[in-house]
Amino acid sequence: MQPIIDIVTDYYNRFDFDRFTENDVLTALGKETLLFEDYAALLSPAAEKYLEQMAQKAQFLTRRQFGNAVGLYTPLYIANYCENQCVYCGFNCMNKIHRGKLSYEQIKTEMENIASTGLREILILTGESRSMSGIEYIGRSIEIAKQYFTTIGIEIYPVEAEEYAYLQKMGADFVSVYQETYNREKYKEVHLRGPKRNFDYRFHAQERALLGGMRGVGVGALLGLDDFRKDAFAAGLHALLLQNRYPHAEISFSVPRLRPYINHSENSSSGVHEKQLLQVMLAYRLLMPFAGINISTRERAGFRDHVLGLAATKISAGVKTSVGGHDEAEKGDAQFEISDPRSVDEVKTMIINKGMQPVFRDYIRM
Repeated sequence: MQPIIDIVTDYYNRFDFDRFTENDVLTALGKETLLFEDYAALLSPAAEKYLEQMAQKAQFLTRRQFGNAVGLYTPLYIANYCENQCVYCGFNCMNKIHRGKLSYEQIKTEMENIASTGLREILILTGESRSMSGIEYIGRSIEIAKQYFTTIGIEIYPVEAEEYAYLQKMGADFVSVYQETYNREKYKEVHLRGPKRNFDYRFHAQERALLGGMRGVGVGALLGLDDFRKDAFAAGLHALLLQNRYPHAEISFSVPRLRPYINHSENSSSGVHEKQLLQVMLAYRLLMPFAGINISTRERAGFRDHVLGLAATKISAGVKTSVGGHDEAEKGDAQFEISDPRSVDEVKTMIINKGMQPVFRDYIRM
């Protein structure tokens, strides 16, 4: 069985996105199931003229699979210590920021406050530091979360399959790992030191998580870090190949763009504007009609509202990207700036006003 990384790498280097024509785009739009070349055409500059047609088809597929339901969740950063020197990230180990780590009692308090808003899904995040956020610490945090939430996701450093199995046993359902960029050379340039420099180990994290028994995994690239079309293309292939190999798994996409962060307020999306971001989301939906697509508070409220029902199926609310912050005071600096500070109630009201159904609980633990 050919490794997924080899297939993705091969196709990543194969396409020149400027060679696709409008006819290629129309051909792709006429298909029920996309070939890799069709998917590339939908990500090409030629497809920008056909975003309305892409949106209409994406909306049909989203409604057919997910109805009017929109899942709500919020992230909780329990620590921001990190051993990686990533040039684009506020948690960069060389940044002079306020580092913090929640105690178990503080985690319990944070989770109580989050649960009081009605949310029943949480995403637990740490910086990438085994020494400061060990597997046992993360596992105990998940165990606490089980008291308040029916769905628990984690976004931590990549670990071994048996460690994912332990975290799943403690109550974790989903694992999100972002490759950041699928360009190996660029990957080296932006990850200067730390365990994250190992491209291959990070790439295989989702597969290890599924082998460890996780219910699902999240895939994505940090759009704007390199050529966003090629990175989105590779992320789509990565997700599709995982789905084909593990048909029981729930695969989802996230679409983070570069955001300003501490000490680098000028950081931008590097040419990935809302039009291009929408194109990526629509292409993801046309490639994988059954995949969940999350839209985070990196994006402004108006854009987030617009993509619900078109492609996005899950939205965060009441977000803090600092350590803690759902209690009285933040315990550590934020990873990046958010663009949509709305509360859970405000996001819930928006969803209802759009004629859609906010979903707080989509899974019942037995």
